[in-house]
Amino acid sequence: MAPENAQLTFFQKFLPLWVSLCMGTGILIGRLLPMVPIYLDRLSVFNVSVPIGICLFMMMYPIMAKIDFSRVVMAGKNPRPIILTLLINWVLKPFTMYGFSILFIGYLFKGFFPGTEILTDGNAVEVYRSYVSGAILLGIAPCTAMVLVWSFLARGNDALTLVLVAINSLAMLLLYAPLGGFLLGVNRMPIPWEVILLSVLFYIALPLGLGYITRREIVRKKGERWFKEKFARKLDFVAIGALLATLILLFSLKGNYIVELPKHVGLIAIPLLVQTLTIFGITYSIARLIRLPYEDAAPSALIGASNHFEIAIASSVTLYGLNSGAALATVVGVLTEVPIMLILVWICLVTRNWFPLKKDARRHRNRKRRSVKSERPSRV
Repeated sequence: MAPENAQLTFFQKFLPLWVSLCMGTGILIGRLLPMVPIYLDRLSVFNVSVPIGICLFMMMYPIMAKIDFSRVVMAGKNPRPIILTLLINWVLKPFTMYGFSILFIGYLFKGFFPGTEILTDGNAVEVYRSYVSGAILLGIAPCTAMVLVWSFLARGNDALTLVLVAINSLAMLLLYAPLGGFLLGVNRMPIPWEVILLSVLFYIALPLGLGYITRREIVRKKGERWFKEKFARKLDFVAIGALLATLILLFSLKGNYIVELPKHVGLIAIPLLVQTLTIFGITYSIARLIRLPYEDAAPSALIGASNHFEIAIASSVTLYGLNSGAALATVVGVLTEVPIMLILVWICLVTRNWFPLKKDARRHRNRKRRSVKSERPSRV
């Protein structure tokens, strides 16, 4: 059963509105006070903006601190949803995202994205390739935060969702850099490996380690109930506040471009929408085919459909700059994800009778095991 506090907060419920307001605020700052974001962006170390780096880290740390990694040991009792999620998120999803972004942005809509842009390392790339790179960074980052909310709203298995979140967080440590480097290379974008590794260490490994220590120590001293009801709720405001501050800085530098070419935002959203619906449909269908109970099928499909846009924004800004097309594409992911995921939650609830009840699914597996045992030849 989902915890009582696992519900959309006021900020989460209206996240698209806050994102839009921050876009507008950033655009106004860029037009009225253009030197402010430029000065902040120049405060950098190894081409990484220090103010942006702090904001991005503060997005990641609260998410990692809320993960209960002790639940991972429970995964072995029913490995099917774990295997399904890992295959979808790390074998299929990155390549379908690349395929859809190339099809739409690099082929069908290519004529709407003329010209080139200069990246932070001085390289000039076509604008459409930069947009594709942002989509790639979204595709290789499965959601490890908001999916807890989506699963709760869909009445999914909360314990399983925590296990999926923990396993995907650990998988990102190993797979994010090589997958990102490979697909960005296929897209013929510059691959600053040292920056990719820095992103993984600073935006995944460090907040993951500090989050684990924070949770362990607070639970040990105050108890798990106090952590969930007091500390974790405050973390939500920190994460969302850091996200919105990042967006203000991002759009203060990119604002004029967005105002002049709003069509780009709409066109970038199309392959992201197609990708989300496709991955959800595939995962949900496979879950039904292998007779997962609804409580396990829903979070498995939702975690595949959603993206870890915080990691994607952090990586795009670190790799290619605050005002790059890749960074803009990841922000479009923020705009589109919340309304799409709410629709998918509704689809899950409407179709929950397509799946066996948890006890029926368990009974089916036991019958199958007994059947296999009875078919084995007896020893003489």
